[in-house]
Amino acid sequence: MKTEFSDKYITLGLKISYYRRKAGFTQEYFAELIDKSVSFVGQVEGPGTVRGVSLETLFKIAQVLKVSPSKLLEED
Repeated sequence: MKTEFSDKYITLGLKISYYRRKAGFTQEYFAELIDKSVSFVGQVEGPGTVRGVSLETLFKIAQVLKVSPSKLLEED
């Protein structure tokens, strides 16, 4: 995926990974909870990959992880 915001996609994926592990979810279980494939989760969380997510998916991820969507998007 070509984008000028690749660093933001990577940061989003790392945050999702952090909160997923903090919740104690494996990638497999998390994928089930958000109704996506394990491959999708791996691509989103991969530190060297740029994989976009829809707003619908972002909202679902935030709901499952019990964080606000803005928490996943804000810069630290």
